[in-house]
Amino acid sequence: NMSSGPPQSPTVAKTEVTVEGECPIFAATFAYWDNILGPRVSMANHTLNGEILRSTECGAVDVKFFVLAEKGVIIISLIFDGELKGDKNTCALSIILPQTELAFYLPLHTVCVDRLKHIIRKGRIWMQKGYNIISVLSEIVPIMELLSSMKTHSVQEDLDIKDTILNDDDIGDSYHEDFLHKAVSSHLQTCGCSMVVGSNPDKVNKVVLTLCLFLTPAERKCSRFCKADSTFKYDTGLFVQGLLKDSVGSFVLPFRQVLYSPYPTTHIDVDINTVKQMPPCYEHTHIQRPILHQCTGARCAHELLTLTLMTCLSAFKKWERN
Repeated sequence: NMSSGPPQSPTVAKTEVTVEGECPIFAATFAYWDNILGPRVSMANHTLNGEILRSTECGAVDVKFFVLAEKGVIIISLIFDGELKGDKNTCALSIILPQTELAFYLPLHTVCVDRLKHIIRKGRIWMQKGYNIISVLSEIVPIMELLSSMKTHSVQEDLDIKDTILNDDDIGDSYHEDFLHKAVSSHLQTCGCSMVVGSNPDKVNKVVLTLCLFLTPAERKCSRFCKADSTFKYDTGLFVQGLLKDSVGSFVLPFRQVLYSPYPTTHIDVDINTVKQMPPCYEHTHIQRPILHQCTGARCAHELLTLTLMTCLSAFKKWERN
């Protein structure tokens, strides 16, 4: 018997991901407009509605934010043009959170959108090469891990100076001369974006709190303490983040992720009291722009990234006060 109503839109089986801690993301979806069947995922009725005739410049990504009170969810959707099976399609990459997480999510919205845009840049290359675009959803797992870590280890809005280095009676014994001055000065020069690394979580987190005194309450919500019993990975887009060294006392600097950060970064090692600084903001943006805006193919992306990382390695220098 012929069933009444429109044909069912084909979908792929859902994949469940286990993330340590409490993850506020319900789901992530990839949807695209099929010229015969329409949106290929039911949620795309919201995310792709009105987008089929969109006219934008090549490579543009539009961000849509939905609060669906009747379903109790919020949807953050990035609309972009992609190439599937030789045809250009309007696509949407979305994450879905419960509406109860709205206040928690809003300060992190810019961080998440920037990370999703990076996934789309990679996804476009995969689509051009004919790879299964659904595989790109695995790239969302680090965003899920980021939000999970921020649920438990984000810096509070209101700080007390007694919890920082500035309240230490033995500050001269704990840190060599000028260390704190260099750390704070460089932190301000890199737009409040710093990573604090060390072996002692209490010491790392005390420096994190000290630097956060110089941030706004909203920026503090985008900052994170280190976790004592495990090591968080560096997350692009946070303002201040504490990171622990491994069991042998080493820390591998994630140059590529640091490069993707919207601002240059200060690197502070509390074990040996050193302060290092990326190039200033205008240089950082100049180095970053080719990768973020001009890469249209895998070879182009690889060549530009190799060149930029070489520049980044030489530029991440020890900062010394004049």
